[in-house]
Amino acid sequence: MSFSFVYVRDLEPSGPAALSGEVEKGDQLCELKPVVDEEAGTAAEPINLVGASFDSVMQAFAGLDRTVVDVDLVFFGGTKDELKAACAGGEAGGSATSGDPETITVTVIQNKGGDDETVRTLTAKPGVNLRELLVENGINVYRSVARWTNCEGRQLCGTCIVNVVDGSINTNRKSMDEESTLRENPDTYRLSCVAFAYGDCTVETFPPISAAQWTR
Repeated sequence: MSFSFVYVRDLEPSGPAALSGEVEKGDQLCELKPVVDEEAGTAAEPINLVGASFDSVMQAFAGLDRTVVDVDLVFFGGTKDELKAACAGGEAGGSATSGDPETITVTVIQNKGGDDETVRTLTAKPGVNLRELLVENGINVYRSVARWTNCEGRQLCGTCIVNVVDGSINTNRKSMDEESTLRENPDTYRLSCVAFAYGDCTVETFPPISAAQWTR
């Protein structure tokens, strides 16, 4: 799940959130702030989650320091459109904020470091599949004979590898299968057939890959 604007889907009837009366179903998640020991002189910056995808929210939690045991969450008591309007300072149903873009930009670096290095900028709707976007725009993501022998996006061949060099937080999390396939490569490497972009990002085609990737 990587849809933007995470909200409260349901509440445990006997749970502290429901009993507090301060959180209701449908409330939009806006901010996360780690609870730290202020007496010790430490401080924590709040993390803006307005319009963030589900994966981005999970990454925000996963990225907290191990010493953090409590967090403060800020919710907006209204609908997604009402929150967007509040952020924009207008009426509900008005123009979208930057947290919920109508289009995103995917910058593609081809043949990085070579004499024929090129950079292309593509626009797409949030949630676009990277492989489909690149292929539809005439950008090859396959090496050598894999260009003709690939699995056509079924996550079977493991050959459509790209490097998300910037904006990886705006993509979906890797599945266990993808993690396993790319286990010998940097964390930013993705199988483009199962990588979806929900915000601006930069990808590099044909990133350096060890020989072991092709001999499993």
